[in-house]
Amino acid sequence: MLTRRRLIAGTVAGGAVLAAAVAYGPHPSSDGRDAVIAAIAPVMLGGALPAQSSERQAALRDVVRGVDRAIDGLTPETQHELGQLFALLGFPITRRLVAGVRDPWPEADPREIDAFLTSWRHHRVARLRSAYDALHQLTLAAWYGNPEAWRGIGYPGPPKVG
Repeated sequence: MLTRRRLIAGTVAGGAVLAAAVAYGPHPSSDGRDAVIAAIAPVMLGGALPAQSSERQAALRDVVRGVDRAIDGLTPETQHELGQLFALLGFPITRRLVAGVRDPWPEADPREIDAFLTSWRHHRVARLRSAYDALHQLTLAAWYGNPEAWRGIGYPGPPKVG
């Protein structure tokens, strides 16, 4: 039976694991961040990505580069917060505990990724909802900000001026 004492102890222990992962876990290089984005982008973008394998892989590379460029343009404080998010998602223990994704990102099951994203999108903890929003906004901006994506949605591009 779950008692108040067990609930508090579990919360404290979980917080300690998360704090240790962020503080002492490997801080992701752009390669670690890129692996997370490359894994979640197909789930977030779904049918918007090209169906053909070679075009799909090129589109995913463009999304990853777009996210990298977007993050590079953010304030240092925001970059730091995103770094903590990617450290949390990149550390195997916290990836499993907080996101529910068992395998490393390149081998992760798309159903687990979808479940993780859905969970965070509707989570009662505002911080996880904010983390989902950041991942969602970065991914969609990188995709729909790319002129290569415009053909698929029939957007002719911005109007020509002068």
